[in-house]
Amino acid sequence: MSLPPSSAHAAAPQPLTAGRSGPLAGRLKPPGDKSLSHRAFIFGLLTVGATEVEGLLEGDDVLRTGEACRALGATLTRHGPGRWTVQGVGIGSLLTPVAPLDFGNAGTGARLMMGVVGGHAVTATFDGDASLRKRPMRRILDPLEQMGAEVLDQASGGRCPLVLKGTGEPLPISYETPVASAQIKSAVLLAGLNSIGRTVVIEREASRDHTETMLRHFGATVQVEPWGQHGRRIVLEGRPELRPRPVAVPADPSSAAFPMVAALLVPGSEVLLERVMMNPLRTGLLTTLLEMGADIAVEGRRVEGGEEVADLRVRASRLRGVDVPAARAPSMIDEYPVLAVAAAFAEGETRMRGLQELRVKESDRLAAVGAGLGANNIDHAIDGDDLIVRGGPVKGGGTVVTHLDHRIAMSFLVLGLAAQNPVTVDDEAMIATSFPTFKPSMTALGARFV
Repeated sequence: MSLPPSSAHAAAPQPLTAGRSGPLAGRLKPPGDKSLSHRAFIFGLLTVGATEVEGLLEGDDVLRTGEACRALGATLTRHGPGRWTVQGVGIGSLLTPVAPLDFGNAGTGARLMMGVVGGHAVTATFDGDASLRKRPMRRILDPLEQMGAEVLDQASGGRCPLVLKGTGEPLPISYETPVASAQIKSAVLLAGLNSIGRTVVIEREASRDHTETMLRHFGATVQVEPWGQHGRRIVLEGRPELRPRPVAVPADPSSAAFPMVAALLVPGSEVLLERVMMNPLRTGLLTTLLEMGADIAVEGRRVEGGEEVADLRVRASRLRGVDVPAARAPSMIDEYPVLAVAAAFAEGETRMRGLQELRVKESDRLAAVGAGLGANNIDHAIDGDDLIVRGGPVKGGGTVVTHLDHRIAMSFLVLGLAAQNPVTVDDEAMIATSFPTFKPSMTALGARFV
């Protein structure tokens, strides 16, 4: 496995321009789901024996999580595109890393691995690029400290670089997450794996459940029950003996979002997206686009690797503005930038409510989306934590500042494919964190980059 130098030492920006394209056509299997790919490496580390992984996303974010697993004792072997074996050391047997764990831009990898380290008697330094160093980590560190971990050093506001000393006897706690966040929930559950007793996580709004699903897949005992109107209560029995299991990673719905929206916006397009994950906690964008009048047919529903998948046939559509409720945010939190692009072409007003979590992603995505829309003369407003976009003819012609954010870059390149004038993003390099084949894959469908 080879990685580029940490983006903390960023190379010169690589601008990219997307121009108005003819109809997009063909079929595409989007890259493997990033959330599951991170977890496949981590659960392989925590299992004694060989975990076989198919369809892994080989983006920078996931590979840095793999490097962290290697530093903690795992042996990783690549057999071909997306095919890996992880030889794990098991719960309670991690090694202390000899060098800082550099996660680049990988917020998910860093936060989940803090949970792993927090529940083991090892000390590790966590660091990353300029974007990761801005992201808040106290929301992860607070419950880990309740479990017995110690933060020996940290940058201002509990940010990276930080030094975390884990505990070999993590206390079983009952923790209510302050926001709907699969990363917080997962960190607590991963630390609780090495606890003698039951670890309980309560969330008032249900977040992605990939960690619970994979815990069961590897043999842990996890109980999930409704909590309140929209929430869940998760109970994990500590010290399970995880058993090696194969992991088949389906296509990432967050990555599928870009060719999906592009096919809806470019006149005459018809694209088939293959093996897209249909976990109901990840399909908020699909639900919203269908409400907007999108012509998307869900074909061949089936279960692969414990997750429901389907093929999505997407045809160019005339969209209309809708009101997107705040309760839907956890199921589409990464897709709002590209939804804003779709809304720019829709008839009428689209209001996306309750987007406060966008402010603490790879960038302040709410501000970055607003700035990108403004650069392309798209009528919009930010009202508190709501984003309002008023659709109409899109002239484009702007240059968008990406703030090292891969989803901002891809979203506004999609805008350029359907706008009257080309759209430029200031840097395409960070697209590799989640969709390393974005440009060639989209070009094969007929997208025009200049």
